[in-house]
Amino acid sequence: MTAPSLSDAAWLTDPATRAVMAALAARGGPDAARFVGGCVRNSLLDRPVDDVDIATRLEPHEVMEALKTAGLKAVPTGLDHGTVTAVSDHRPFEITTLRRDVTTDGRRATVAFTGDWAEDAGRRDFHINALYADASGQVFDPTGQGLADIAARRVVFVGDPDRRIREDRLRILRFFRFQAWYGRGAPDPAGLAACVREADGLSELSAERVSKELLKLLAAPDPVPTVAIMAETGILQRLLPDVPGLEAFQALAKVSDDAVLRLSALMPPDAGARDRAARALRLSNRDRVRLVALAGPVPDLEQLGEPTVRAMVYADGRQATQDRLTLALAARPGQVERHRTLNKLVETWPIPRMPVGGREVAAMGVPPGPETGALLAAFEAGWIADDFPADGHAERLRALIDQRPG
Repeated sequence: MTAPSLSDAAWLTDPATRAVMAALAARGGPDAARFVGGCVRNSLLDRPVDDVDIATRLEPHEVMEALKTAGLKAVPTGLDHGTVTAVSDHRPFEITTLRRDVTTDGRRATVAFTGDWAEDAGRRDFHINALYADASGQVFDPTGQGLADIAARRVVFVGDPDRRIREDRLRILRFFRFQAWYGRGAPDPAGLAACVREADGLSELSAERVSKELLKLLAAPDPVPTVAIMAETGILQRLLPDVPGLEAFQALAKVSDDAVLRLSALMPPDAGARDRAARALRLSNRDRVRLVALAGPVPDLEQLGEPTVRAMVYADGRQATQDRLTLALAARPGQVERHRTLNKLVETWPIPRMPVGGREVAAMGVPPGPETGALLAAFEAGWIADDFPADGHAERLRALIDQRPG
């Protein structure tokens, strides 16, 4: 297959990128550095490029010196593993010396530096991630299969898949994540079989690494086929032991690309179980709170009045209310217009503040104490039930005070 060129890629021609490559070439010659991984893969697939990673024959101390000589900031982000971050025009570029693995334990690797591009490619996870491009945009395919896999939309391990997985157990989840984002059709049989064989190794991974990879997978445009395969093979149940079924997930994936919202459809409906699952995955507090807030029955949009929606926003906030409206739309996809109307209400309604407080209660002769709190709670409940009236607060409060026993 004729190697393509990425010479017109905006990220490659950017002056910030050129400055980094020029600095490395000045130290090690024109073949000192090549772009690698996601920027090359995504450009070939006509996908957005978020990060530009660079592989180099130069050793880390040489990279540091080359960048400083060129007037660029050099950050020693992982010298033991050969990684230096260059900062050019306020943008980071991760530069890693060509490597080969010496020892691995499924989570970490001890590496040795090399000057061999093929040896570096041989330790990468998938053929589509083992593609390189030089400063001119010329693409190199050391494994001889990366370009073909790009064309066929295949996700295939480099070399022996079992060995690749034993080097880093996270590659099981990366296999499914890349299949969801870049694969077409059924996953590679050898890779899938290896993932199943090595699945016990998932227990060796930190919860943070697992949850990060899982959320990336769920953010794919259509993760449903891949998640279904994970469920069929038992991989999904190792990550989420209480998956209630895939029907709600399949429906939600059609109406929302929010990874956390999609994850909620793979969790049990019970708030306590969700909280435990979120904590086991070491999700952020924000994501955990979102997931727990989505526990319970899903409302019917057509029967959901605007006063009720305003009460939901007041009690739970805009995010939680919008999440519940999206779940409701997934349950009844025909209610698109109603969803749009209510969602607009959630976005634009100015959330009011409680119009009375302890000062107003005291001014009406009630001494400070538990009774004040009870009166305010009763006032707020009635105020919400009446759809947040803007006036008449003193009268309402006086009526509650006068209704006190004794």
